[in-house]
Amino acid sequence: MGKDVGVAEHGSFTAKDYHDPPPAPLIDAEELTKWSFYRALIAEFIATLLFLYITVLTVIGYKSQIDTTAAHGGDQCGGVGILGIAWAFGGMIFVLVYCTAGISGGHINPAVTFGLFLARKVSMVRAIMYMVAQCLGAICGVGLVKAFQRSYYKNYGGGANELADGYSTGVGLSAEIIGTFVLVYTVFSATDPKRSARDSHVPVLAPLPIGFAVFMVHLATIPITGTGINPARSLGAAVIYNQKKAWDDQWIFWVGPFIGAAIAAFYHQFILRAGAVKALGSFRSSSHV
Repeated sequence: MGKDVGVAEHGSFTAKDYHDPPPAPLIDAEELTKWSFYRALIAEFIATLLFLYITVLTVIGYKSQIDTTAAHGGDQCGGVGILGIAWAFGGMIFVLVYCTAGISGGHINPAVTFGLFLARKVSMVRAIMYMVAQCLGAICGVGLVKAFQRSYYKNYGGGANELADGYSTGVGLSAEIIGTFVLVYTVFSATDPKRSARDSHVPVLAPLPIGFAVFMVHLATIPITGTGINPARSLGAAVIYNQKKAWDDQWIFWVGPFIGAAIAAFYHQFILRAGAVKALGSFRSSSHV
């Protein structure tokens, strides 16, 4: 049941038990005339705004709680800890992907959008506009945090991603590449129509493994880069925080995630899925000519 192509007793081939949607056109100007397209943009904007608002507030709140020099007397063992921060990021992705998947696909991340574009899941027009909406949403989300927590915002880093002291640029970049690969690979796997057909007896809620992927990556990479794996998240925090270190390291949080997303798209589409089967089939056909 789970195979792309099955070989029958007499050498014939059985049909696939799932349906792959056709590749999205590279440029689809007709999308610009549809209300559903703009509704999806609004959904991506609001989802990314909420994502940054909750997660950056969590980061700042944790740092203020462990600040022993603060007037309120912090506790090094207080607050939610790194585990709680990771849960905030992973939990919000689970909630927001669940809420927006049926409207926009629930990307909430330019790296995810880029990976899906490379796999021909979305058009270039939709991909670019999604990224713009996500970045604007992230900036507004962090702006709300600063507006509500102005006294804490600058003192505790503004939730900005920066390469931690003691780590080289190569280590930080690698952490972002691998972390984004884990996330985007999980997105492809969780939304794969082949998986839905093969594992139809096992009800899997796609946002759940995606949220867990974000949670696990944060546990591993918060000490290194603060965990980006989402260029909109990194850009939004950098724009509002607006400090030199955050801007100097910003390229890591764009180049790394985009490379990781590209590798994940290639791995899933051309090694694990039909792309490789088709290529192999073409090779076999030409070898018999």
